[in-house]
Amino acid sequence: MINKFKAEKTTIDDITFDSKLEARYYKHLKLLEKAGEISNLQRQVPFELQPAYTDNAGKKIRPIKYVADFVFDTSKGKVVVDVKGVQTNEFKLKWKLMKYKFPDYKFEIITKGDF
Repeated sequence: MINKFKAEKTTIDDITFDSKLEARYYKHLKLLEKAGEISNLQRQVPFELQPAYTDNAGKKIRPIKYVADFVFDTSKGKVVVDVKGVQTNEFKLKWKLMKYKFPDYKFEIITKGDF
């Protein structure tokens, strides 16, 4: 199936990825993990950027969340990776908030030209 950004869902190791690029990058990360260069590889890791709250009119506001494609450990610390074909305005805003809220992490965006 192809989504609105022309990304084609791909399945590897019984895991369905949103795009062929994301699936290829997962295979790359699995090799790095097997070689001991990274550890604790996780997929679709949720981060809360802003908690839910009730505004002054009594309206409940949902939390703002970001879901990272991959998170893993290296000898230099934790890394958050997002595999992107298209960087939407919503993604760009959440990415900035992630960097602000989690300054101890290293952040990487993988695009078609990178991998």
